[in-house]
Amino acid sequence: MPKPIGNGRRRSKRSRPNNADSHTGRLTGSAASVAARARTGIHVGILGYDGVTALDLVGPADAFSIANEISCRADGEAAPYRITVLGLDGLRFVAESGLRFEAHAALEASLALDTLIVPGGSGLREETAQARVGTWLRGHARNSRRIACVCTGIYGVAPSGLLDGRRVTTHWRFARDLAQRFPTLVVDEDALYVRDGPYYTSAGITAGIDLALALIEEDLGPRAALAVARELVVYLKRPGGQTQYSEPLRMQTLASNRFADLVAWIVRHLDQDLGVESLAAKANLSARQFSRRFVEAFGCTPARYVERLRLGEARRMLSHDGVSIQRAAAAVGFSSTDVFRRAFERRFGLSPGEYRLRFRC
Repeated sequence: MPKPIGNGRRRSKRSRPNNADSHTGRLTGSAASVAARARTGIHVGILGYDGVTALDLVGPADAFSIANEISCRADGEAAPYRITVLGLDGLRFVAESGLRFEAHAALEASLALDTLIVPGGSGLREETAQARVGTWLRGHARNSRRIACVCTGIYGVAPSGLLDGRRVTTHWRFARDLAQRFPTLVVDEDALYVRDGPYYTSAGITAGIDLALALIEEDLGPRAALAVARELVVYLKRPGGQTQYSEPLRMQTLASNRFADLVAWIVRHLDQDLGVESLAAKANLSARQFSRRFVEAFGCTPARYVERLRLGEARRMLSHDGVSIQRAAAAVGFSSTDVFRRAFERRFGLSPGEYRLRFRC
């Protein structure tokens, strides 16, 4: 698995709430705490500013809003979330796309926020905005249960010092710049979202929805989060440990038209014979021509690439309850469970069983 970027310093021990963990993915919470938060209501503040990425703001806001609608419809109870957009410079602001917004309140308003979400955008990568947000956070962070950054929203939180020594992530394109500007952070450039104590960071744009679903799961339970995911028509409620961009997408960006179509076909037939002869016939090439052109296009052999696709799909399957290691291995075309286990550990650095325990939804 990709190694975090950072200075490698050992982080000092700090007290954590009982339900806090510091790895990517699974977010926990006792049944009692979930029920208590749902009854009392959860005040979510979302920062707005000129140059914000609109989807970083609207995606999480809509996820919480849909959670409200579903809860009211199913239980007839009060909405679990109260959503407030906080303006950094006055109430009106303009997103990068030109969309105009009006905040509910100014950032300086004395509001009791359970959760603060900081969306990304070019406006927050400017030093003046970073300094203002960082200063505000230093004075108010202790009053909130959790603080979450979407994409490059971390550029506004990092100057506060609250994330020093913690594991974080951001959009893959900005990961190395973030690590250079803030060397006290331990940057995981590949994760969808990361939780370290009360701080949450996520990758770019649509990963903000993945993060919002994880927060909803922590507050209201997995069934509520899955109901919101279905309402949003997301393809998959992804665990935080999943990579920011999939292996098929990664390889399709390198492929010729012929091989791009082949990649899509392989993904749909992982349980079938995907040897060189079979793939070459699909591409209308001899086995020798196919192998040579494949390596030229992708920088790896067809066998290595197929194994990576199979392991990626198996990893996705293992993140869900009810999928056994044997079933995952068979579904993606491995000849035996032992072969699958060895390949999985070689690729990801941990066994299928260990992965399922850490990242299961």
